[in-house]
Amino acid sequence: MAGSIFAAGFQSRPWWWEAAEPAARGHDLPGTADVAIVGGGYAGLSAALTLRRLGHTPVVLDAERIGWGASSRNGGMVSGGLKVASGALEQTHGREGARRIADAAAASFPFIEETIAREGIDCDYVRCGRFVPAWTPKHYAALEAKAGFLAEITGLPTAMLPRARQREALGSDLYHGGMTAAASGSLHPGKYARGLAAAAERAGAALVDGVRVQRIAREGDGFRLVTDRGEIRARAVLVATNGYSLDKEKGAAMPWLARRLVPLASYIIATEELPEQTIDRLFPGRRMISDTKRVLNYFRPSPDGTRVLWGGRASFRTVSAEQAAPALRAAMVECFPELAPVKITHAWTGNVAFTFDYLPHIGVQEGIHYAAGCQGSGVAMATWLGHQAALKMAGASNEAFALDGLHFPTRPFYRGDPSLVLPVIGEWYRLRDRLDRMAA
Repeated sequence: MAGSIFAAGFQSRPWWWEAAEPAARGHDLPGTADVAIVGGGYAGLSAALTLRRLGHTPVVLDAERIGWGASSRNGGMVSGGLKVASGALEQTHGREGARRIADAAAASFPFIEETIAREGIDCDYVRCGRFVPAWTPKHYAALEAKAGFLAEITGLPTAMLPRARQREALGSDLYHGGMTAAASGSLHPGKYARGLAAAAERAGAALVDGVRVQRIAREGDGFRLVTDRGEIRARAVLVATNGYSLDKEKGAAMPWLARRLVPLASYIIATEELPEQTIDRLFPGRRMISDTKRVLNYFRPSPDGTRVLWGGRASFRTVSAEQAAPALRAAMVECFPELAPVKITHAWTGNVAFTFDYLPHIGVQEGIHYAAGCQGSGVAMATWLGHQAALKMAGASNEAFALDGLHFPTRPFYRGDPSLVLPVIGEWYRLRDRLDRMAA
């Protein structure tokens, strides 16, 4: 159609799936398992791999295909716990507790690098660093105030770029300078999900897709999992469903966990192929980008250096990826005006999960283990949480993990579906972003 922002052959599905669509396995549901893991994303697969290495026999169950959810839909940005480490932790956890949490979060970065190398996962991984552009001068000052701490806890350098030097890291004049952070990388999330699943299978874990766990109940010394394909009994259970912990029609496998997670749809678009010189001009150094807005933008070059991938919270209502695409494209063109003529080939969405204290969590509730709450930065963190949960389940932890067993808050009357309040909160955040910009 004339004037359409969509390219011929546009698809409402992840661009990542062109190279690595999650495979359908179609395995039968076993009647028993040593350990049942509910959720076949990064956390569940990482837990399965670690448990198998420790001599246990896990079965991973997923309602869709293994890796179908956020694990093959995200932006492929590998953060060294920067979001957790930059939070206002001391107010709640004290100086020492805050430092332990920050250190635990930062350890997710070397762990995922070690996992990729050890398992030989071909996922286009590059330690490229990140640039965090400041939406306002106040945001720049806030980044500058914490840059030293982030460098200290990650062990890798940070640096401030004032607005006059911004184009050293980003080919745009939209922002007010920003911070570079070396403790960050990029990968192809679909390939990583597929490679992590293959590693778990090679180690001897069983992966069963297309089975939705409807209820988990104590039975003797173990558990009975009721699914839409029958029942399975397990000695131990780990729930790692994160942004997919509640289905509005089919309920939750672990309602207690769903009440503590706020699922939020994140949207991404992919542009048509662009000349290499355009990518290099927009992304000097090919860094990952995520800005400081409350309703943030995150964007990057594709791993093959041919496209711009642009993501954000395009809507706080339930809309399709195609419906959300114009808002994402408008934000992209605001940042990169030269992309105004460029069309979109793919648009997709996936759920992330936030917590009310803005921290990831592992722990045990009524005997059921859980790992969740990556705050939209789950590539490294989910992998790390799954590993830590597995160590805990196997009794193999060498030291206490700072994100284990923390108070896990919820809100009165909240049941895991934020759809009634998210549009109001989201629009308030958008307004505050606009007001901040006007004041700047």
